[in-house]
Amino acid sequence: MTDHSTLKWFRSTAIIEGISYIVLVFIAMPMKYWGGMDWAVRYTGSAHGALFVLYCILLLMVWKQYKWSFGEATVAFLLSLVPFGTFFLDKKLKRMLQTQ
Repeated sequence: MTDHSTLKWFRSTAIIEGISYIVLVFIAMPMKYWGGMDWAVRYTGSAHGALFVLYCILLLMVWKQYKWSFGEATVAFLLSLVPFGTFFLDKKLKRMLQTQ
């Protein structure tokens, strides 16, 4: 039986990181550029940045633990750069948790 704690943390972080990216791009940035509220991007961007770093660290851990190919890890990384991308990755992560 495999310990899935790293994968569970990665999945949770991916979802939260994806939400923070959407909030940053579609809420905080318009607040900054259309409403002059610089603080919106400052705080949301800092939170998103920390979550992105955590996502990358956990991605490296999952890549090693689950022996993902370079291509799988690259796709997981690239999906974090696209709004809503981590939600597509979630399907794979959920399947991995259910099957193992």
